[in-house]
Amino acid sequence: MKGECLCGEVAFEIEGELPNFYQCHCSLCRKATGSSANAATFVEWNNFRWLSGQSSIRSFQKPTGYRSDFCSACGSPVPNKLRNTDLIWVPAGLLDEATESQISVHLHLSSAATWAQEPDRCVQLVGGPDSLESLNKALKSSCCSI
Repeated sequence: MKGECLCGEVAFEIEGELPNFYQCHCSLCRKATGSSANAATFVEWNNFRWLSGQSSIRSFQKPTGYRSDFCSACGSPVPNKLRNTDLIWVPAGLLDEATESQISVHLHLSSAATWAQEPDRCVQLVGGPDSLESLNKALKSSCCSI
């Protein structure tokens, strides 16, 4: 299986079976992704190989040990080695095809964003909206239809 960042500068491949994913809802993961959660998995170091772009990777680390590696060109989070282990953290969104994997664990739900709840009345589209105008109108409504 192959994966890459948004601009394609950083690329990697994983051999063997891909584990299921987790979603972390903690405030650090929300800030690092700009989303409600971080979706990722761990793979063994010996099943992981960089294809390109290692020199484009930058890293941010908090004193607590939280680490975020990202592509210096596009800002996408990219895989990184987990502290003193033989595991690599892999963001799920970078993978080209992960058809057999699914979210199987949710972490830090006690600190999940209150706005991340998806009520039944929430608009769900298979594709994008017909127009930006219709999406903007739906965002301003409490009960939406596009």
